[in-house]
Amino acid sequence: MSHPEQPGRPEPIPLTVLTGFLGAGKTTLLNRLLGDPALADTVVIVNEFGEVGLDHLLIETVDEGMILLGAGCLCCTVRGDLISTLEDLLRRRDNGRINPFRRVVIETTGLADPAPILHALIYHPYLAIRFQLQGVVTVIDAVNGAGTLDAHPEALRQAAVADHLVVTKADLPGAGAEALTRRLAALNPGARIHGPDVPAEHLLGGLFGLDGRGASKGEDVRAWLGAEGHDHDHGHHHGHAHHHDVNRHDAAIRAFHLTSDAPVPRPAFEMFLDLLRSAHGPKLLRLKGLVALADDPERPVVVHGVQHVVHAPVTLPAWPDADRRSRLVLIVRDLDPAFVRRIWDAFLGKPAVDTPDRAALTDNPLAIPGG
Repeated sequence: MSHPEQPGRPEPIPLTVLTGFLGAGKTTLLNRLLGDPALADTVVIVNEFGEVGLDHLLIETVDEGMILLGAGCLCCTVRGDLISTLEDLLRRRDNGRINPFRRVVIETTGLADPAPILHALIYHPYLAIRFQLQGVVTVIDAVNGAGTLDAHPEALRQAAVADHLVVTKADLPGAGAEALTRRLAALNPGARIHGPDVPAEHLLGGLFGLDGRGASKGEDVRAWLGAEGHDHDHGHHHGHAHHHDVNRHDAAIRAFHLTSDAPVPRPAFEMFLDLLRSAHGPKLLRLKGLVALADDPERPVVVHGVQHVVHAPVTLPAWPDADRRSRLVLIVRDLDPAFVRRIWDAFLGKPAVDTPDRAALTDNPLAIPGG
């Protein structure tokens, strides 16, 4: 399942997606980050210059649609579509027409669902080789954030797929930063929540340092797998002391985990993922975890995905700590965690307490392995 390095293949370029609803403070955060030396030689891809407002950083036009920024960064607009823009940037870089940039940051519009951007990066055969997705940074403001999550499903998806959540405007009158932080932690337990002054290196690192070149520390792994050990149910029957408005959009979102003490057979794991993403992809907001495969249990596999797209798994050289269990964290919408657990147990050969109706696994019975 891993993709070994090929001779002569260039090192993947780190790429981060910056998103957040209209007025959340993406522009302010981006302007501050671009002044950090850690972002030197970065390409920033935006939708419209007027929307992003980087005027005070602009120095000169390098080429049509490309601007040189004060920090030695390039900024360009999306021309046609994102794939064309990224391919054009790579051609210019490889042909020496622009300096070799070290990182890419994609800033989405406030109304954008980041999932299609992630799909394009993960599925495209060439871009998946040349770029390495570092994560999604979502900005949400403490004044309007709760109302935005209530009213706009796209804002909810921006928060659910995030690796980092940046809470802004906490010092303004009417801000509800503490309540918003609790809500975000329940909505996306695996995301790290920061204030607006978070250093660039804390936002732009890889998946807890697991990039195929070495294992990170155990505490970093546990932070990334933030839902491990405590499931969150936002419906009527959760056991938490706090209660939510059942009319909220996130009332149907649940974060939960799947585990296995024994190594997982590779075919069973691949069939489980294929069934889950093909039959219930739109309901699978986020999936991530570490898995011990039976044919190589000493080298865990990192898996992460958004909806029906699962990134090519990365095999680590060793476990980051003494915990050798397979652990998957899922954030789903309108999908019963108990139902998913029964599918997981069925593929692992565990005895089922109550076997689900096979026809209920998917609206398309032909999608069921062996169905």
